[in-house]
Amino acid sequence: MSLKKASILIIVILLLDQLSKIYVKTHFQLQESLTVFSWFKIYFVENDGMAWGTKLSDIIPFISDKTAKLSLTLFRIVAIFGIGYWLFNAVKRQQSQVLVVALVFIFAGALGNIIDSVFYGISFNDSYGQVAQFLPKEGGYERVFFGNVVDMLYMPIWEGNLPEWMPYFGGRYFMFFEPVFNIADIAISIGFVILILFNKKAFPKTDKNP
Repeated sequence: MSLKKASILIIVILLLDQLSKIYVKTHFQLQESLTVFSWFKIYFVENDGMAWGTKLSDIIPFISDKTAKLSLTLFRIVAIFGIGYWLFNAVKRQQSQVLVVALVFIFAGALGNIIDSVFYGISFNDSYGQVAQFLPKEGGYERVFFGNVVDMLYMPIWEGNLPEWMPYFGGRYFMFFEPVFNIADIAISIGFVILILFNKKAFPKTDKNP
């Protein structure tokens, strides 16, 4: 894959991600939902932490939420530069197309969520009890680097109590799939799934001359 094609794919993923987030942010109040199918809903939530709403301060309790949020955002920025450098080298060195495609999805997804964290706080007012405005006159709901990631895809495909015969979890309430996610999360997941399923093609062994 050429650098031009990789860039186009990144831009397409970013546009889909950001347009969906901006639409939900400017048309839904926080925790408002719209049922598309019985198993699929548009459900607007905001995530100020890591995957599934986990906060860095939950793992490292002696730091404040603000410090944890800033640290996480800065770490993501450093990581995206690393992934971008890896992707650039993979394209230039004409490495496996499987690897390049996987890195494109991971890079685009990670960048999509970083945009939320860095810019959404200063670009929108809050969504509590109101539909947020883009670039409001009174300013945003937070400072730069302290924005929340917008999630909206919710797929409660099945919920109920698990069978009693199941060890440990028997009889407990369970929902599949409970987390709320976004297009950037899907892109990152696709990238990692490609690397896992096609690991040998992504990282082919080179024959060494004796």
